[in-house]
Amino acid sequence: MSAIREVQTSQAPTPKGHYAQGIVHGGVVYVAGQLPLDPATGEPTGGDAAAQAERTLRNVEAVLEAAGSSLARLLSVTVYVTDLALWGEVNRAYGNVLGTHRPARAIVPVKELRAGCVIEIQAVAAV
Repeated sequence: MSAIREVQTSQAPTPKGHYAQGIVHGGVVYVAGQLPLDPATGEPTGGDAAAQAERTLRNVEAVLEAAGSSLARLLSVTVYVTDLALWGEVNRAYGNVLGTHRPARAIVPVKELRAGCVIEIQAVAAV
């Protein structure tokens, strides 16, 4: 049976609750929901939906790299967005960051997110 390993990196925001940034088990890394927070300050980076999407994906990327993975090894992504009208902006930023890689994805509209953020991303990737 493979061990369960917790992922922690200063390159992504420090969790403000009782959870890990990521968990590795069985050759897979499960990335906790990431917000567009500055890893150094823990504060929202602000900006439009595209800027928030890019910062959020960079936080996901930092956790993946700390786990020995990368954005290119993403298997599944769940994107939470506070307004579906922002989806075009978010999708463009998502495509710019991920390039030709197209993991499975779900979009979930939510009423609100912490700290006034408009996007949160949770991911699963191969290690």
